[in-house]
Amino acid sequence: MRSNKLKLYGFNNLTKSLSFNIYDICYTKTDEDRKKYIEYIDEQYNAQRLTNILTKVTEIIGANVLNIAKQDYDPQGASVSLLISEEEVPLYVVDPSCNRGILTPIRNNIVGHLDKSHVTVHTYPESHPQNNICTFRVDIDVSTCGTISPIKALGFLIDSFDSDIITIDYKVRGFTRDIDGYKHFIDHEISSIQDFISQDTINRYDLIDMNVFQSNIFHTRMKVKEIDLPNYLFEIKEEDLMEEERKVIIEKLNREMTEIFYGINLSNE
Repeated sequence: MRSNKLKLYGFNNLTKSLSFNIYDICYTKTDEDRKKYIEYIDEQYNAQRLTNILTKVTEIIGANVLNIAKQDYDPQGASVSLLISEEEVPLYVVDPSCNRGILTPIRNNIVGHLDKSHVTVHTYPESHPQNNICTFRVDIDVSTCGTISPIKALGFLIDSFDSDIITIDYKVRGFTRDIDGYKHFIDHEISSIQDFISQDTINRYDLIDMNVFQSNIFHTRMKVKEIDLPNYLFEIKEEDLMEEERKVIIEKLNREMTEIFYGINLSNE
């Protein structure tokens, strides 16, 4: 069923939701380094940069921004929300409370709204209290209705972050009717989220799918295959570590990734 072949009775009522969740893992040696890592991440992925990413997502899927709201948090973290529309909304129709993505210096909080749709992002930097592991989590949700689909922006989202673990959920909800009254519960072809991920990216990750085709629910988890240790060290040089230290650090990194990937706590035995 392709959307450009459907003659609909009224508006396309299908709602397409993409939840994109990533984890970046890092090893730090001291409390001071952990603090610096969180400060670094907080600066790298501040509300303005996240706003730029979501605005690009909106452009890729062919939507228009109605309103943006963003906030940097103390001590760390940021959130951005966009309200979007499938088609450009005439200025005289736009609610006066909407900023249409035009941000002024007097605005401390920014939220993004799309017509009939929305895009949001939240960040969560944190650290393990005992084993020197730090994690940075990003949650992005894109919900649209009409003919546009957020899954078109998946490749851009993956490339926008250094991701060790990626969890992706895609769901098509509701139905739309054609001119004969026949219900259509999806308007585009999909067998797996992996259909929308480049082969180069797939080659770098281990992936598992859990799909419920009857309900148009698709779930994919991704875990990076190889750990290149220098990429995971913060304020530490690999050459300054003994061979045994390197092995222990890699074991800790692997353990953290495995627990997140499978959603379990491994035994200490």
